[in-house]
This record gives sequence, structure tokens and C-alpha cells, in this order.
Amino acid sequence: MAVVVILILSAMLLGGLMAAAGVFTWAERRLLGFMQERLGPNRVGPFGFAQWIADTVKLITKEDAPPEGADRPAYFLAPVLAALPILAGFGVVMFAPGWAIAELDMGVMFVMGMLALTVYALVLGAWASRNRYATLGGLRAAAQLLAYESFLGLSLMGVVMLTGSFALGDIVAAQEDRWFVLVQPLGCVLFLIAGVAAAHRLPFDLQESEQDLVAGFMTEYSGMNFALFFLGEYLAVLLVAALATTLFFGGWHGPVLPGAVWFGIKVGIIAFVFVWLRATLPRPRYDQLIGFAWKVALPLALLNLLATGWIVVGGA
Repeated sequence: MAVVVILILSAMLLGGLMAAAGVFTWAERRLLGFMQERLGPNRVGPFGFAQWIADTVKLITKEDAPPEGADRPAYFLAPVLAALPILAGFGVVMFAPGWAIAELDMGVMFVMGMLALTVYALVLGAWASRNRYATLGGLRAAAQLLAYESFLGLSLMGVVMLTGSFALGDIVAAQEDRWFVLVQPLGCVLFLIAGVAAAHRLPFDLQESEQDLVAGFMTEYSGMNFALFFLGEYLAVLLVAALATTLFFGGWHGPVLPGAVWFGIKVGIIAFVFVWLRATLPRPRYDQLIGFAWKVALPLALLNLLATGWIVVGGA
């Protein structure tokens, strides 16, 4: 019976995430249109709201022909690997007290691992496509992962040290009186910067830069396979926002409204910041992107970790 309940809850979560990703694509396009003083989706449905449904139907029914010489098994496996780990990561996110498919003692590590796995999909898809632009995009994705994962984990270790636990529920419970963003502001900023890179979003999306790589690792993809890459990217944004909410912004804590509502509001605000960055900032050069990670962000993350350790030991 427990297995049946888990399967039902998993199916409900999967359906909700699919719908959330679709609505997010519409919201982003509307916001980008407003910020850039142009029209966004405005034809299909009220305010163009049904545009994401029309796009989904188009991508599902569109032919997907692998390029000549492609490694077909790897070509079709890569898009699945882009979306599956992100969906698995949501299985341990706690939207409210007890609202999680699985409550793991190492929940933080599990989510971080699922985020890191997505780069394998990018590299595999780039290699399987047998396309030079795609290969360059895959190489960029691998180098960017090494650079930004180096301080992504370190940026949240201050929260783990203050809480004494890797369990997401324990971390939220420790923020009942004070959000960790107030005591870990540097860690929060570094985590969000690394989260933008982990989700492969502008301005850190040089692995699919249209100016020089056509579409990077996705150059040879179309139809449903392209949609899975697209789905993985938007769900990664929501997963990073959910993790930031859990680690730094009090999770479900908030007055008056139910906990799940507060969690959704906070995730929505952080996702809006992702869209704002896309509309505002240009892409840096690739050497600037990698140099910032190794020369600036990593030392700051280590400094924040040392300062937190000093505070924890001094307080003890």
C-alpha cells in the first residue's frame, strides 16, 4: 500500500511540475516582453496564456530526425538525462511540513547531486550529435560545471554548519525565528550565482550561445527531444529556487498563509530574479566566466566557510 501511495504522489508531483514548467515559460516570455518594451505572447488564449500549451503540442508532434552519423542510442538518451535528475531532485524538496515524497537525512547532498548530473546530458548530447558547434558547447558545459560546482557546495556549507544537519526539514525548522540569509548573506549570493550557472541560464549559458555556437549542444535537436532539454532547463531554475528558499529564505515559514503558499511565493520571487537577469545582463566572455569562478567566487566561498566555522566554534 505504501508503494502505491508513493507512486500516486509521484505522479501528482510530476504532473504539477510539468504544468509549472509550462506556465513558467509563458510567464518568462510575458515578463521579457514587458522589460524589453515589446509584445510577448498575446494571441493564443487570454494574454497569450495558452501559448505554452500550443508550443507543447507542436513539439510533441514535430518530427525529430537525428543527423547523419549520430550515435542514435546516446542521441536519444541525452534529453532524458537532462530532465530525469531534476525531476528526481524535487522528490526530496519539502514544500511544507511533511510535504515531500521522501525525507532524506542527506537531502541537500541528493539535490546537489541531481543538479550536477544534468551536465552529463549536455556532454552526451553534444558528442552524440557529431556536430562541431555541439561539441564546443558540450566542452564549455563540462568546464563550467567544474568551475561553478567548486563553490556551489561550499556556499551552502555555512548553513549546514549552523544547522548541524543535511536534512532539508531540519534546515527549515532552524529558520523559524531568523532566516539564514540574514546570517549568511555572502553564502546566499554565491549560491544564487552558482545556481544560475548550474541551471544553464543567461548570462551563464555560453554552452548554447547563439552568437557563436548556433544553439550549442542542442544544435541538432528538435521535436520532443528538444522539449526535454527545454523542460530540464526550466525545472532546474525552479529546483534552484526551491533549494534557495529552503536553505536561506525560511522555506515554508511565514505569517497567516499556509506554509505551501509561502513556499510557492518565495520560489516565484526567486524565479522572477532569474528572468530579470536574463532581460538585463549580457553574456560575459568565456574566460571572464571561468576566471570569476576560480579567482573570485571560490576564495569568497572559502572565506565565508572559515568565518562561519569561527562563529560556530566560538559560540560553542
